[in-house]
Amino acid sequence: MATECVSEVENRLNNFFTNVIDPKDMAKAIRQANYMLTLSVIRERDSLGKINLENFYYWLNELAEVLDPYLEVE
Repeated sequence: MATECVSEVENRLNNFFTNVIDPKDMAKAIRQANYMLTLSVIRERDSLGKINLENFYYWLNELAEVLDPYLEVE
């Protein structure tokens, strides 16, 4: 059952990136959004309380790297 779920997710992601958006464009958009969100959180840090900014930034960047390995060293 877990394999069917993963397969369904993979199929939906493949369909999305095949028919809707290029993975490199999506990775670029994620990186830009990640930068803007992180910058706004840093600016408003005092009023937002404790936010685990490191995990927030890390996981969005990891998603962008999966879509387009921009930082990968060859």
